Amino acid sequence: MSVNLDPRNGEAGPWASVRASFWRMAGPWWMYLLTGIAWLVISVVVLRFNLVSVAAVGILLGVLFLIAGLDEFMIASVRASWRWAHVLMGILFILGAIWSFLTPFGAFWALATVLGLLFILSGSFHIITSIYAKDISQAWWLGLIGGILEILIGFWASQQAFPAQATLLIIWVGLLALFRGIFEIVLAFELRGAQRA
Repeated sequence: MSVNLDPRNGEAGPWASVRASFWRMAGPWWMYLLTGIAWLVISVVVLRFNLVSVAAVGILLGVLFLIAGLDEFMIASVRASWRWAHVLMGILFILGAIWSFLTPFGAFWALATVLGLLFILSGSFHIITSIYAKDISQAWWLGLIGGILEILIGFWASQQAFPAQATLLIIWVGLLALFRGIFEIVLAFELRGAQRA
């Protein structure tokens, strides 16, 4: 069973209004277009394989830490249980962001040393989410295959020399930014069509 979130399909019933509301809540379509273009620019910078690539990956890690820290503080503001743990995690993420912004080269090399573990964790997450998405997506098996490949790459990267891990990290971040940019540009035009229908 697949769920089509496009309100243009003319379906009647309780899910039609939910689908239409989803597309309206997604926000302005041009924001996805701009962020998609930004991701494409980042991918070009990272995939050039020079010192700017290393610094860009370190700064991207800092941005990721900053967003994760703010997210933890937002969770702490709305949840009473384990509030102290969320605040502590938020502080650690913010400190990690400051460290990444001040020393992007150090952040890059630290990330390269744990790359194999990151691939294994990411692959496990993609396998679990794809299995759970089996009932709502016909393309669930793509996530499963991607997760298995990530785990295999993770074990391979764990056995490689340090320069190979650094090169693999640059390629991975560059391709991730490239695919994210393409995805957001496609999403922008799908959202534009759905909001105008």
